Amino acid sequence: MQEKGLLIVLSGPSGVGKGTVRKEIFSQPDTAFEYSISMTTRKPRAGEVDGVDYFFKTKEEFEELIRQEKLLEYAEFVGNYYGTPVDYVRETLAAGKDVFLEIEVKGAKQVREKFPDGLFIFLMPPSLTELKNRIVTRGTETEDIIHNRMLSAREEIEMMKLYDYIVVNDQVEHACERIKAIVMAEHCRRERVEHIYKKLLEDE
Repeated sequence: MQEKGLLIVLSGPSGVGKGTVRKEIFSQPDTAFEYSISMTTRKPRAGEVDGVDYFFKTKEEFEELIRQEKLLEYAEFVGNYYGTPVDYVRETLAAGKDVFLEIEVKGAKQVREKFPDGLFIFLMPPSLTELKNRIVTRGTETEDIIHNRMLSAREEIEMMKLYDYIVVNDQVEHACERIKAIVMAEHCRRERVEHIYKKLLEDE
């Protein structure tokens, strides 16, 4: 009996380094996760590629997908939509493969409601000062947007209680090691695999 794939949700405040950590995890040769690319209506940042980092959509295209219920989750954040296509996620999990989502906190809350047995990891900054430094260093946001992102970050950190694990992104390599260790442990959790081994006993 095949074990169903694990839905891994990595989330955290804007600027914490979710994308950087995700890219590092997927650059490692032993990574076997399937990455579910999110959709967004925000403009691509320097170096981002459509269909690799995000599916970049217009607001009208995104809202049509909402109407068709083609999104697992979506949220509006600082004037832009972010969301996850639903069909790919369900099909990949059913095939026994782990799906890795890197999404915003509001979206993660919706996924938790639909996939309560998913693995939810909250990526924390070492401090709020460090978080602001990372956002400023991007050089892509105005002072007003930076201020709004910091206000949102405080609200999002308050929502960490919705997650199973908290990983501090002090160094990218260390954060990746912790996340992969958590996933390995989750695959051995009794509640996830007990039914498989009970089936073995029945077959004897």
